[in-house]
Amino acid sequence: MSKKIVQIEGVGQTFDTKSGRFTALRDIHLDILEGECVSLIGHSGCGKSTLLNLIAGLTTPTQGVMLCDGREIAGPGPERAVVFQNHSLLPWLTCFDNVYLAVERVFGAREGKAKLKQRTHDALALVGLAHAETKFPHEISGGMKQRVGIARALSMAPRILLMDEPFGALDALTRANLQDELMKILAATGATVVMVTHDVDEAVLLSDRVVMLTNGPAATIGEILEVRLDRPRERLALAHDRQFAEYRAAIMEFLYQKQLRSAA
Repeated sequence: MSKKIVQIEGVGQTFDTKSGRFTALRDIHLDILEGECVSLIGHSGCGKSTLLNLIAGLTTPTQGVMLCDGREIAGPGPERAVVFQNHSLLPWLTCFDNVYLAVERVFGAREGKAKLKQRTHDALALVGLAHAETKFPHEISGGMKQRVGIARALSMAPRILLMDEPFGALDALTRANLQDELMKILAATGATVVMVTHDVDEAVLLSDRVVMLTNGPAATIGEILEVRLDRPRERLALAHDRQFAEYRAAIMEFLYQKQLRSAA
């Protein structure tokens, strides 16, 4: 049985606003197992990104306990790397230097420059960008920029990859290509992934479990869907797969019947 790498126990998150106290999340209980891919899905404003930020250690929960590898999450750490929808590359640095910056930050105190450079080369090769190392962000496409962002995260050798709608701003074909690349990368690295998405097909294609959040404010986990599809997964084959269609329908029913009905 896989080890629990993240444990979320009774977590709630409240923010102080000009209009008073706003409860974003309440009573969140979730264990994430080592090596699995978990998607967080729900309508806008349901706290998906808030929950991801809590796991990343970018914010601290108002209630409850958050553990990573048995230790309380007290802030960001190199074992948890984040990929945002905005690639956040530094425009004055090449693709190589954008990744090297992260490698140096994590490993610079204990490794020489040759090893740091090799880590950078390896990370860019993993996402298929060895040929673009010397290019600047303005010289590459949006999809390639996002690959550099993923390479930067992977270069830190994280145990958990946290992704906040990483393909949301891309066109459909580029998004599909990057989803396929991500599946190969995860198979090669064995990293644990927690991903925020609005895309039902993406959630089913990539995930071992899909965590469906109720509508905000005071959102909580409504249902968890276990996706029992064999890996490696082939996009075209799954397009005609009855089980894939059933998983997709179950998420759609939650989002567009149960949640919309409860909000009415």
